[in-house]
Amino acid sequence: MPTTIKSVFNLETSTNTPLGLDTTNYHEALVANCLDGLPPFEESSYNPSGEPAIKYIQPPNPGWKFGESVESTELGRKWMEGAKFEDDWEHFDAEKEENRKIYTLMISGIQPRPIAFVSSVSATGEENIAPFSFFQALSPSPPLIMISALNAPRVKDTTANIQATKEFTVNIISLPWIVQANAASIDAPVHISEWEVAGLTKEPSTHVRAPRVKESAFSIECTLFDKYDIVHPDTGVSTSTITFGLIKCIHVRKDVLNARGLPDPAKLQSVSRLGDISYGLTTEAFRLPRPSWASDGETIEKILEERQKAE
Repeated sequence: MPTTIKSVFNLETSTNTPLGLDTTNYHEALVANCLDGLPPFEESSYNPSGEPAIKYIQPPNPGWKFGESVESTELGRKWMEGAKFEDDWEHFDAEKEENRKIYTLMISGIQPRPIAFVSSVSATGEENIAPFSFFQALSPSPPLIMISALNAPRVKDTTANIQATKEFTVNIISLPWIVQANAASIDAPVHISEWEVAGLTKEPSTHVRAPRVKESAFSIECTLFDKYDIVHPDTGVSTSTITFGLIKCIHVRKDVLNARGLPDPAKLQSVSRLGDISYGLTTEAFRLPRPSWASDGETIEKILEERQKAE
């Protein structure tokens, strides 16, 4: 049976060319799948000098009151229609499923994920850059971030470099250069520079040896704070390494700052990772005030008391 564009859509994370396709045909099929039947990208919609890339809207269910269930609104009722019966669920036992299945479920369900575009330098001076979507901010004091990288089929150059030199930079990817950043994920041989493949520009850092990406409007210089090897409980094999970075300096382009001096999401246009080979861009946002017991506690207690009386 010939491989169609549709049939390769969910095989993009495989390191092997599937079903006998040669590398060129497989890549062409994936590219076609990213284009066929879809509207073209409209650059004018995301022009930083034009209208904002993010439109702010009202939050859903603005009339919601403390204690009201999800099904108290029409939107909530429709959402919960899919969770009425046991047959509405698929259950995946992590100890019985193949690792590949759990991995694809995780990256498809835990999303959107921020992307760390990490620049590092080896002990002998080779420079590397690569994207990682197992990435998060951890602590403001001390200021820490974390990156998790798989150790299969071998320890990643990024992990090895950071452990050797104790330094790296994290660069947030924005929409105008996502194609270049994606190119840096290539499994290039050691004599090929991902910087040159991606066509990105090195900018000297101020506190660490690893350069930051000039095209990034938000870059973080880090030193190695700690690392943790994740050891599989059954095999004893180190399957991933978590790198904890201590932030030494943050670089932010002035034209992405808002009136409060903070990055404006509409101007930063940061890209996130979804499942398979999909990326995401936030185009709508809403604001929700965080409840406070000082201002809302009395109301909440009255609502709960009335509910207990009614029961």
